[in-house]
Amino acid sequence: MVERFDIYRKVPKDLTQPTYTGAFISILCCVFILFLFLSELTGFIATEIVNELYVDDPDKDSGGKIEVSLNISLPNLHCDLVGLDIQDEMGRHEVGHIDNSMKVPLNQGDGCRFEGEFTINKVPGNFHVSTQCSATAQPQNPDMTHTIHKLAFGEKLQAHKVQGAFNALGGADRLSSNPLASHDYILKIVPTVYEDLSGKQRFSYQYTVANKEYVAYSHTGRIIPAIWFRYDLSPITVKYTERRQPFYRFITTGAVSPSVSTSTK
Repeated sequence: MVERFDIYRKVPKDLTQPTYTGAFISILCCVFILFLFLSELTGFIATEIVNELYVDDPDKDSGGKIEVSLNISLPNLHCDLVGLDIQDEMGRHEVGHIDNSMKVPLNQGDGCRFEGEFTINKVPGNFHVSTQCSATAQPQNPDMTHTIHKLAFGEKLQAHKVQGAFNALGGADRLSSNPLASHDYILKIVPTVYEDLSGKQRFSYQYTVANKEYVAYSHTGRIIPAIWFRYDLSPITVKYTERRQPFYRFITTGAVSPSVSTSTK
C-alpha cells in the first residue's frame, strides 16, 4: 500500500535499452562530478594566508632586542680597515663590534666581505660600516663602494606564500658610486608575525628603505666616508595567519551526488 507513494519508481530492465548517446552523457557527467570533487578537495587541503594590522609589540619576550644579520662586500677596502659601529637613543655606543662577525678577504686581500650577526634595541638608532678606529693607519682615500648581499631583521620566515620586504637591500650594488662618498640607508622597520596552522608564532621584520649618497666636509676638510644604516620602528605590526577552510565547508560545498542514470524506453 505504501509503495503507491514512491515517486522514484524504477523502470523494469526489459523496458530500457542502452544507447551510445546515453553512455557518452553518463561518462561526461561522471567526469564532471569527479572534477568538481577534486577541485573542492584541493581547495580544502590548501592553506590560505590572512593578514591583519594592529598596534602592539608582538615579541614581548625578546627583551627589547632585535636580531640583525648583515652581509656586505667592500671589494676595495682591506679587512684590517673594516669595522662596525652601533649606537642608539638609549645611549648605546659600541665601536668596532666583533662578536659573531667574520671578515673574508677578497681580491687577493685588497677587499673584504663582512658578515655579522648582532642585536639592536627597539629604539631609533644606527649602525654603520667604516674604517675602524683601531686600525694602525687610516687610509688617505678609503673606497666605500660596496655590494649588500643581505640585511635582515628577526627570524627567517620559511613560508613561501608570504611575499614581503624582509631583505629589501639584498643585491644592492653601489660599485659604480663615488669611492669617497658616504651612503645613508634610511630604514623603516615593520614588526611582522607569522602564525602557522599549529598556532606557533615566528617574529620577523620587514623594512622599507630610502638612500642617498654624498661626500661630506667639515671645517677641517673631507670627512671619512661610511655606510650608514639609520633605522626607526613602525608602531604598526603586520600579522600573517595560516588558515585552512573548515571541514563543514568542504562537506557542504564539495558533496556531490554522483547518481546519474540515463534510460530510454
